[in-house]
Amino acid sequence: MHEDLDTGEVIIHGTALTDPDDVAQLRHLNEGEVPIVVPRELLVDFAPKEVVRVPNIIGLDEFDRLFTQFEHTAWRLETRRRYASDELTDTYAQFTRGEPVNWEGIDAEWCAERREQVALGKRFERVRIVDNPPTAGQLYLLDNARRNSAVGEKILNLWRADAGRLCLPAEDFWIFDSRLVALLNFDDADNLVNVELITEPAAVLRYAMARDAAMHHANPYEEFAARLAAKED
Repeated sequence: MHEDLDTGEVIIHGTALTDPDDVAQLRHLNEGEVPIVVPRELLVDFAPKEVVRVPNIIGLDEFDRLFTQFEHTAWRLETRRRYASDELTDTYAQFTRGEPVNWEGIDAEWCAERREQVALGKRFERVRIVDNPPTAGQLYLLDNARRNSAVGEKILNLWRADAGRLCLPAEDFWIFDSRLVALLNFDDADNLVNVELITEPAAVLRYAMARDAAMHHANPYEEFAARLAAKED
């Protein structure tokens, strides 16, 4: 094991894994990568102990491709009180004027892609955190859930107080196949700035645990909306 003092990269050499059956089990081996057998004690005893993590920022095109490249599940936690991009849409203007929003035909390309992926057996799920009382942006997304549900997404809601009791992270993120997290970073004006890819197993596990807790305690958006309406009456 070697450490490049200029780049901080760790370089490992050793016996290549060549058994075809073993190699076939490495489902996420990328093109050009070679599997190397590394004794566990080597990592424990000789790996650098102080590693500065460099965020892996990806472009929006690469982020978009994640929604067709995943194999089984795509799940999102939405925690913000508003999203600037929503407020630029005609549907948001309609909603804030108190007009019924007709979601038919809105974002047709996005809807078609979601339907195609769902038809392949893939699952899309979201839990949206809601303040009490809800913000205008959160009420808009509660109405928007009709569109998302129509294309095959499962939408649930959770009160922010409950999210706090569950110690859910105050972050927006997607988790794909329980192995890859796309952390959405926003500026102070609620604009999406960039997307950070997280693949370190221990970190991904923390997000997966948050997902499981949120899914257990959240309510389907129809039920949540009905309770909210009854509360307002």
